[in-house]
Amino acid sequence: MSVILRKRKNADGTISLRLDIYNNGKRTIETLKHLKLAKPSNVKDREENKSFLQQAEAIKVTRASQLEANNYSMVTDAGKKTVIIAWMQTYVDDYAKKDKRNMQGVLNRFSDFLTEEKLTGLTFGNLTALIIEDFIDFLESKSIGEGAVSYYNRFKKMIKNAYRKKLMKDNILNFVDRKVRGKAKKKDTLTLEELKTLSSTPTDSIEVKRAFLFSCVTGLRWCDIKLLKWQSINITNRQMNLSQSKTSESVSVPLNDTAIKLLEKVDANSKNVFDLPSANGANKTLKAWVKRAKINKHITWHNARHSFGTNLIYKDVDILTTSKLMGQTSIKHTQRYVNAAYEMKQKATDKINIEL
Repeated sequence: MSVILRKRKNADGTISLRLDIYNNGKRTIETLKHLKLAKPSNVKDREENKSFLQQAEAIKVTRASQLEANNYSMVTDAGKKTVIIAWMQTYVDDYAKKDKRNMQGVLNRFSDFLTEEKLTGLTFGNLTALIIEDFIDFLESKSIGEGAVSYYNRFKKMIKNAYRKKLMKDNILNFVDRKVRGKAKKKDTLTLEELKTLSSTPTDSIEVKRAFLFSCVTGLRWCDIKLLKWQSINITNRQMNLSQSKTSESVSVPLNDTAIKLLEKVDANSKNVFDLPSANGANKTLKAWVKRAKINKHITWHNARHSFGTNLIYKDVDILTTSKLMGQTSIKHTQRYVNAAYEMKQKATDKINIEL
């Protein structure tokens, strides 16, 4: 069993890369069409060619580990020499889950860290627990709230995959003593009165307005409202049933009068319930809308879900029911809405102080 990276010069001066994969006396060829080397005419071309070669080597190592999948004690020399960033880029390119953009963000952070530490070109053979602990420090210095925890969890996912591919003899994560400290950033909540104010405030996009208010009364995340189909809606039974994109957990939400009214204004013949722009575009419209409504709070789309949970608790809905309505896997996640609702009630009682 072996995998050989081969180069072939083309008539136009470019170089094509391919893998010759030998297994049980048979050869298969995998052409790496996306990694064609340019005829270098400047520094940028040479750097790009170097990057493509590193990615090709990473793919070669992956294919070799796949051939040797039944021998988990073996660590190839190629694995020790594999450049981590190049391998991670290949991993992200092949990644098919909905958090692919987040995975790319992790890779970008790790690349920035290695550049800052003058460790560009770091290989799996030279990766140590101390380097990972320094990366945790880097994440905490660059991230807000739970960002560092989220980035590190995805980083670990890639490292564990590399270990399973036998690019490392040991799972280096087992030797990392440092824990990530990430305290959830306090999120602003829109009260029912503020939602009424928003509803009566004009905005540049009627679709963004309807969809955001719908999220505020159903708790849908951006990724779910963006892809929401009519087949998930039962107007007659006033019910919405769907599988959440983030967790794959099923959630069933009764639709109140506000939700039904918002749906009545939507074209039922369209493919999706709402015709929305990109996340950045929607949040830009939302920011301007909130400012126009003179609501002095930092509001993004996720605040709609946070407001839904908080307003349920504020209206004395029990924590278990709130958790189920939000499709959360643990009441621990719902506790934050309890805390936010308590603060709202505290502010409400402060308004009826009597001067004695």
